[in-house]
Amino acid sequence: MYLHKIIRNDFELLSPAGDWERLEMALAYGADAVYLAGKEFGMRSAAGNFDDDELRRAVTLAHSMGKKVYVACNTLPREEELRRLPPFLELVRDAGADALIVSDLGVLALAKRFAPGVALHASTQMGVVNSASANVLHAMGADTVVLARELSLEEIRKIRANTPSELRLEAFVHGAMCVSFSGRCVLSNYMTGRDCNRGECAQPCRWKYHLVEEKRPGQYFEISEDGGTYILNARDLNMIKHLQDLADAGVSGFKIEGRTKSAYYTAVVTNAYRHALDAAAEREDAPAVWVNETEMVSHRPYCTGFYYGEPDQYPDEACYINGAEVVAVVEECEADGYALLTQRNKFAVGEELELLCPDREPTRFVCDSIEDEDYGSLLEAAHPMMRLRMNLPFCAPRLSIVRRRREAGT
Repeated sequence: MYLHKIIRNDFELLSPAGDWERLEMALAYGADAVYLAGKEFGMRSAAGNFDDDELRRAVTLAHSMGKKVYVACNTLPREEELRRLPPFLELVRDAGADALIVSDLGVLALAKRFAPGVALHASTQMGVVNSASANVLHAMGADTVVLARELSLEEIRKIRANTPSELRLEAFVHGAMCVSFSGRCVLSNYMTGRDCNRGECAQPCRWKYHLVEEKRPGQYFEISEDGGTYILNARDLNMIKHLQDLADAGVSGFKIEGRTKSAYYTAVVTNAYRHALDAAAEREDAPAVWVNETEMVSHRPYCTGFYYGEPDQYPDEACYINGAEVVAVVEECEADGYALLTQRNKFAVGEELELLCPDREPTRFVCDSIEDEDYGSLLEAAHPMMRLRMNLPFCAPRLSIVRRRREAGT
């Protein structure tokens, strides 16, 4: 058994960056590191992802801010894809990326050959649920293991006790969960022909199902009193109030899911967990204002995953809840709060809005005027992505967000 001393300044908040806008939001709102993918070999093909030049620029930007970039190379590539892998690994190495996230032993071996010096992280797709697997991966060159999402805190604690301290343990703390074992699933392949292990999952686990009796094709029978049911559905993970428990179990990397989520989601959730993790480092509870921020993004009903025991089945509709919507993003702002913004959703003079910045709590204010880019007066901002000017309650940094709270049920 290994003896470990938890060093709380080693905590790392890892945020998703599905494209350039989400990358900037993650970095601006407090991520210590981001994970992203190139145009191939990443498990989220629906995300915008990064071409070769963008990947290089992403690393340069993150490093200029003292932050890290981990490149997801975590698909299970087929034989015909392997010949394209070495040039990509060399690109990652030459770009200066800090780590590769891999889920295939062959890819791990190729990464050591073609991207020497780039750290290796064992993806959650590898399904690490015990110290033996973690130690083997460490011996093969991994310096971080992203634990399987099916683990309890007690199981994590035992893995930590039986692995060397130089092996970092990373765990997901927020976002969508998969009903399959760490995402290794063939349901999407079978039902739609889209390979979920190469980034194309159609998420049939979210669909509503009825029964069909063999001799009565085309007749759909109810499973529940209300009709069909979501028998494979899962709630979203939210551990913002339990980061100390994860840290005490031995986790030092705290990972947010969501490379296909919006830039607004990336900013808000990263911001909330940044403040909560800073509080956990001081052994303090997450402040209520930041806990509440996780309700301000589109999400399914929340749960704590497997960390405190197996979650209950959730057969209800996979509907999304959203406490707010972004109406504009700040491009630049003068000292008195007069700002140039880019509109995202329609809003009007007289509405109560809210300003969210990385460095302070959300602030409510009433929109007293709107001008177009040429200083013409407007009653409302009605055109998507239009540039406009308005007064904010204080000088807000670039990428600050103006949003509108939603009423319950809307």
